[in-house]
Amino acid sequence: MIQNKNRTDYGIIIFLILIACFSRIIPHIPNFTPLGAVALFGASYFKNKIHAFIIPIASLWISDLIINNYVIKGFYEEFVWLYDGFLFQYISFIVITYFGIITLKKINYFKIFGIAVTSSIIFFLITNFGVWLTSNFYPKNILGIITCYTAALPFYKGTLSGFLFYSMFLFGTYDLSKAKFNFSNI
Repeated sequence: MIQNKNRTDYGIIIFLILIACFSRIIPHIPNFTPLGAVALFGASYFKNKIHAFIIPIASLWISDLIINNYVIKGFYEEFVWLYDGFLFQYISFIVITYFGIITLKKINYFKIFGIAVTSSIIFFLITNFGVWLTSNFYPKNILGIITCYTAALPFYKGTLSGFLFYSMFLFGTYDLSKAKFNFSNI
């Protein structure tokens, strides 16, 4: 009985993550994605923390394959397995997952709000550092990195909104499910 209950819990968590990740491929404002929230949600609810790291990265990679090769198909000349700059995006989600593991031991909505905001800043700093470091758009000096971060500020609104919306959606829906179906964390 307990094993079936754990499978149900795990299934609900995976189902919520899949719903959130699917939303990445439908039209939305730039950077309004569920992946930061998925990283935090998995960090909080997966007892097997390896799953907390693997699932957001796998979700990102699979949705990137779909987006890069089917949604914006004309942008690339051939099939894209990994795009320029992927490494900094993936690193940011690994850092966010670790941050979630160490900070989300006890959950309340004020804490989720603060951690979602902080995680969106982590994402912004790491990914835009990657843009500055690997592109030829900005000079490799302090003025160049300041210019890079300044140019990225309009996109932060989508990042922050996505982290907040999807964090509240995932954590809230899971809490409602726990209350309705009376199950515990995996």
